[in-house]
Amino acid sequence: MASATTGEPARAMQQPMALSPAQPTSADSFGPLRLLVVQPTPFCNLDCDYCYLPSRNDRRRLPLELLERTLERVLESPYVSGDFTLLWHAGEPLTMPIAFYDDATALIRRVLERRVGPPLRIQQSLQTNAMVIDAAWCDCFERNDIHVGVSLDGPASLHDAHRRTRTGLPSHAASLRGIRWLQSRGIPFQVIAVLTDDALDQADLLFDFFADHGLHNLAFNMEETEGDNLSSSLSRPHAEARYVSFLERFWERLRQQPGALRLREFDEITNLACCDQRLSRTDMNHPFAIVNVDARGNFSTFDPELLAVATAEYGDFVFGNVRSDSLESAVDSAKFQRVLSEIRSGVARCKAECDYFGLCGGGAGSNKYWEQGSFDCSETQACRYRIKLSADVVMAGLERELELTG
Repeated sequence: MASATTGEPARAMQQPMALSPAQPTSADSFGPLRLLVVQPTPFCNLDCDYCYLPSRNDRRRLPLELLERTLERVLESPYVSGDFTLLWHAGEPLTMPIAFYDDATALIRRVLERRVGPPLRIQQSLQTNAMVIDAAWCDCFERNDIHVGVSLDGPASLHDAHRRTRTGLPSHAASLRGIRWLQSRGIPFQVIAVLTDDALDQADLLFDFFADHGLHNLAFNMEETEGDNLSSSLSRPHAEARYVSFLERFWERLRQQPGALRLREFDEITNLACCDQRLSRTDMNHPFAIVNVDARGNFSTFDPELLAVATAEYGDFVFGNVRSDSLESAVDSAKFQRVLSEIRSGVARCKAECDYFGLCGGGAGSNKYWEQGSFDCSETQACRYRIKLSADVVMAGLERELELTG
C-alpha cells in the first residue's frame, strides 16, 4: 500500500481492536472512523514507475461543495465517535492551489460549528513529493495546522531512477529544496521511502543520506504489486534474503548511532513486543475505520488503494457517492457485503494459519487481491516484507542485546 502517495499514513494506523468473522454485519459493529481520505485531485506532477494509480493525468479538482457534502455524510453517520484525521491523498495534493486549503479549512470549521453533538477535532494531513514547497506553502501548513509527510526514496541515484516528471526529468533536487523549506521553518514531517530491488544492497548509502540530511523520522514502504503496477521488482529471486540483510544492517547502524534515525517498521514491532500487545485487526480490514472519497464524490472503505481501481472480478470498489448516498446505506449493498465477507474470511485464515497475526491483524485486502486475486486468502509478499521479515530482524536484534546485557 507503494507509490509516492499509496496510503503511506494509512498503513501505519493499525490499532488493537477485537474483530472476528462471527461478528454481525450491522452498522453498529463498524468504525469508529479514524481516517477520512479525500482526493483533492487525481493529478500528479510525477510519473513514478511503481505508482498504482490509473488516473494520475486527470486534472479534475474536488469542488468545495462536494467537500462540504463529504463532511456532512461522515458526521451524520454512526461511525464517528471522536476526533479523526482528514488525509489529502491519492494524487499530488500540492498541485491544488494554496487557496483551496485555506477555503477547505474554513469550511471544515463551519461544518463542525453547526454540528450537533460533542465537540470533535478534524486534523488535516497530506503526503507530498515536496517539489513545490516554498515559503508560501509553509505559511499555508502553519496557519491551517496541516501535518506533512514527504515521499523521498533516498539519494538521487535511487530516487530519480523511479520518480521522474512527466517529461522524464529527475525530481530529487526539487524535493530536497522543498524539504529544506520545511526544515528552515521548523515544520515537523515524516519521510516515507519506497524500497525497490535496486535499494536492497544500499543500506549504508540510505542510512547515511537520511541521517546526514537531518531526516530523522523515516518509514519504508515496499514496492507492491497493485493497481497499475502489475509486478514488483521485489519479486525477483533472492530479493527477500537481500531485504533481510538490508534490515539487519539498518538495525546495526541504528545501534551504533543512537538517535540518528527512527524507523517506523522497527518502532512498531518493538513497541508491540516490549508491551506484549497483540493486534486483532487493522483499520484497513475493519469497515468504516477508514473512509475514502475521490474527487467525484465516490466513496469506499477499507484500503484507500481500492477506491481508484477497477477489476474484472468485482468491478470497482465504490460503495456509493456522497451526493446521493449515506455511508450507512452502503452496508446493505451486495457489493459491500461480498467484499466484507471475503475480507473477514481472509482475516480468519490469517489468524488460524499465521504466527505473526498479532503483529498485523490480518493484513491489507488490496495486497491480497492484487497478489492472489481474492480477499479470502492469507499470506502475501507484502506481508512477508512488511511484517514477517521485519519482525524476525527486530526480534533477533532484541534477543542479541538481551544476551549481551544478561
